[in-house]
Amino acid sequence: MKYSKSQMQQLIKDNKDLHTRLKELKVEHGLEKNNALKALYHSEVADGGKYQTAYQALDQHKK
Repeated sequence: MKYSKSQMQQLIKDNKDLHTRLKELKVEHGLEKNNALKALYHSEVADGGKYQTAYQALDQHKK
C-alpha cells in the first residue's frame, strides 16, 4: 500500500478522531502538516493499522 496525501486528507476529513490526532501530532512534535500526515499514515494506516480498510476503500473509489 502506497502513501497518498489526497487519500489521507480525505480519510482525516471523514474521521473526527484522525483529525484530532493530526492536530495533536503537529503540536506534540512540532511537525508541519505534511509531515504530520505522513506520521499519521504510518502509525494509524500502514501495516494493518486501525484505519487501513477505510484508506483502501478510498483507493478503490478513486479508480
